[in-house]
Amino acid sequence: MGPGRLSSTPDALAADARTLGQLKARAGDQDPGAVQEAARQFESLFMRELLKSMREATMKSGLMDSPGTDLGTDLLDQQFAVQMSGRPGGLSDLIARQLTRQMGGSEAPAGTAATRPAASLPAPAQTIAPTGNAATPPPPAGTTQSRFVQRHSEAAERVARDSGIPASYMIGQAGHETGWGRQEIRQKDGSPSFNLFGIKAGAGWTGKVAEVTTTEYVNGVPRKTVARFRAYDSYEASFKDYARLINESPRYARAREQTGSVTAFATGLQRAGYATDPDYASKLSRAINATLRLQRAQA
Repeated sequence: MGPGRLSSTPDALAADARTLGQLKARAGDQDPGAVQEAARQFESLFMRELLKSMREATMKSGLMDSPGTDLGTDLLDQQFAVQMSGRPGGLSDLIARQLTRQMGGSEAPAGTAATRPAASLPAPAQTIAPTGNAATPPPPAGTTQSRFVQRHSEAAERVARDSGIPASYMIGQAGHETGWGRQEIRQKDGSPSFNLFGIKAGAGWTGKVAEVTTTEYVNGVPRKTVARFRAYDSYEASFKDYARLINESPRYARAREQTGSVTAFATGLQRAGYATDPDYASKLSRAINATLRLQRAQA
């Protein structure tokens, strides 16, 4: 079982905080089953840590300790944590209601059982413009990602043939920047700007402009500010402008040479200053890899 993926059985326990973050992100589609499963996993991890603390405080003697016994004890704690979690009226119901309120949805009834396993998705991300960033919510469920990839594949492939930048890289970055299409930059009247990459409108830009409130990272601290972004007549025009930026700007020369590796390309963009988010490279890598998985599944 690879990182970030949970078993479809009800006895599965999230392995780390990152997996929990991904699970919470998948609940962002407001599916009651996904929300309840996220809440159950949070409660399970809490119970596991509680049991671990109790053992360390009351039962550790040091005489019988070994890696083998520690592993067995940890696995037993995991099983107990899963069995004690998800009970109607318990902590998971409170967590589920809180998650639902945060996402702006209607609260699910207490004790709602999970109706489907969570899919493997990239961790929550921040949308970053070349000189700043526009904040986005956690990534949506896999069906939303799949629709986004299908919607933009043809345009991205056409631009990829001319630019040499892999279509999957561009689609993945566009998905990361827009929350997979759910937080696209819009004009004041609500019409689309077709800006998929958070590219700002600098002094040399003579086209249409959309002004929105965004989040910039200053010395690692997020701050709200109003920024001017480029606006286009189509999504394909956005892909073309992005490819032109990457191919013609000297600052991205290193990234252009690294298109054979997802991680190297994403790291090259961050080092060149495409983003102010200090975790941009890892977030972008996960989004591109998610796109590659979806493209293989759709082929």
